[in-house]
Amino acid sequence: MFSHNKRLQYTVRVSDPNPALANLLLEQFGGPQGELAAAMRYFTQALADEDAGRRDMLFDIATEELSHLEVIGSLVAMLNKGAKGRLAEAVETEAELFRSLQGNGCSSHVTQVLYGGGPALINSGGQLWNAGYIDSIGEPTADLRSNIAAEARAKIVYERLINVTADPGVKDALTFLMTREMAHQKSFEKALYSIEPNFPPGKLAGMPEFEEMYVNTSQGEGDMRGPWNSDENFRFVSDPEQYTAVDGGDGSASVALDGIEAKTLAAMAVRGTSAPDGNPLTGIELGKAEGTMAMTAPVKQDAPVQGDDTDRLG
Repeated sequence: MFSHNKRLQYTVRVSDPNPALANLLLEQFGGPQGELAAAMRYFTQALADEDAGRRDMLFDIATEELSHLEVIGSLVAMLNKGAKGRLAEAVETEAELFRSLQGNGCSSHVTQVLYGGGPALINSGGQLWNAGYIDSIGEPTADLRSNIAAEARAKIVYERLINVTADPGVKDALTFLMTREMAHQKSFEKALYSIEPNFPPGKLAGMPEFEEMYVNTSQGEGDMRGPWNSDENFRFVSDPEQYTAVDGGDGSASVALDGIEAKTLAAMAVRGTSAPDGNPLTGIELGKAEGTMAMTAPVKQDAPVQGDDTDRLG
């Protein structure tokens, strides 16, 4: 059960209306790294988690993300206040109003006209929010890693938004939201490392002979060695003969078919065979102009024009 406290988690103070900035902030309202996506990701994970401690943490953070959605939505609404009134009451000429809503090349006129300046569930480019942003897999050791990455991405987006505004109140609120992403990341890391073992994700072990093999498939200038492929940590393989058909087979694909399936497949192959020694005339060849000059040569005035309806049209 939920209840709503009318006091925001962080006070929103906007110095001046700015529709273009409001449009950019929609990235954290209805975008893939935004607060709604985070809230839905953690709520759904919490409902399925069997560990009481993690479930409690996920519910706490999910609910806080909804409060962050409210902060971002309030920022968007405040930044749009002036333009919202001007558009509704038509106090300017059409051209002046359109220019003001475009604001530094930003398409805020779209959100003003379609959504009346409210915080719509879209990203800054107008893409509708969708559940495809939620990438949970139902395995805590995988989902917690995904959550850590999601919080990191959200922090970077907040940094970029902070860098494009000079409004001190907006900067302050965005910095708070960015900081809370860092706190959530820490909680998720602590929860992940509290699971032993937590790597590899899941239960099944890998194939020992391939678990620590590094395959150097991108070879040439720029090849580098580091802890990600060092001899200390991996068996470094560069020879294609060593990283193809690694199971000892011939590297081909095969399937066992019963008699009827094999005959049916053979008949289909015969029916669809292409003749390697043929050279059929194609449609593009039939319509090809003769020579390169034919494409630019003027049409003779007395040349008949196929389908000429001049006389019929008068």
